[in-house]
Amino acid sequence: MTDEFMGPPWQMDWRLDAFTAFDALPDHVREIVLEARGELVTAKDPYFRGIETDACLPDGTQVMPVRSSDPKGAHLLLFDDEHGWLKFTFVPRIADPQIIVEELFWLGAVPPTEPPAEP
Repeated sequence: MTDEFMGPPWQMDWRLDAFTAFDALPDHVREIVLEARGELVTAKDPYFRGIETDACLPDGTQVMPVRSSDPKGAHLLLFDDEHGWLKFTFVPRIADPQIIVEELFWLGAVPPTEPPAEP
């Protein structure tokens, strides 16, 4: 173990209820969350990722602080054109820095797989 600050990729831990919500997502939404997760765990700072902060995230996805008055507090990863969010905190400690997913919510409809029935 080193005394220097560790860099990415970061460990991502999920609260059990957030992970259960993730498992319940439809496959296409789960893929969106996994793509965004990949960006977060490899970013130098998951809270501030540069001038174009959302350029590397999947379309319809963005990251913002829960409260603008607390820019180093909890953040939201909005996904699926803001139909869902993943609330996370980044703990930049020296020994074991990690991203903690506190909550996941999705309010969306599963696209129909069959054509509509004719009258």
